[in-house]
Amino acid sequence: MIAQASEETIELRVDDIAQLFHTLDPFPFRERDLDKEAEDYIVGWARELSGRQAIRIRVQHPDTDAQAKAALELREAFGHYFSDRANATQGDLNELFRIGRWSLAIGLAILITCLLFAHVVVGALFANPLRRLLEESLLILGWVANWRPLEIFLYDWWPLVRRRDLYRRISKAIIETRAVAQSEAGVAACQDK
Repeated sequence: MIAQASEETIELRVDDIAQLFHTLDPFPFRERDLDKEAEDYIVGWARELSGRQAIRIRVQHPDTDAQAKAALELREAFGHYFSDRANATQGDLNELFRIGRWSLAIGLAILITCLLFAHVVVGALFANPLRRLLEESLLILGWVANWRPLEIFLYDWWPLVRRRDLYRRISKAIIETRAVAQSEAGVAACQDK
């Protein structure tokens, strides 16, 4: 597989369209998972393209009847795969927010308990020098218990949203296929070297 990308187009040149897909996947061609290297290449280049225009994926393949038939299902296969990846990433995002809500509930409960314990119990039981140390320690413990939920709600969700949106863009990509005669493929391969 030889690949290159122009300004808004991701170009792939393959010897067999099937090499874009995971070979051990038992599903029909249009429902197969993409090969990990093909996915990484497409996602990597799509990440570099501007977000304003539609993504175009151009696949050059040998000029045979079998390849032409496989090329007809390529748009549906790419759309299906990247749509599934977007849905899986949305599921990860939902799970992250669920964990964040539980973490926040636990963190707030710990914070309230620490504040109450610091003001009521520590103030009544300990002398001045030790009391101040325990109050500050409990206050720090209460805020540290909220570190993870704050991290989730402030920062952790951004990369998941960006990845989900990128997968959605790729799932709607314009797929172009071009049959290349073997002589053209050989000339192009020589020019690439």
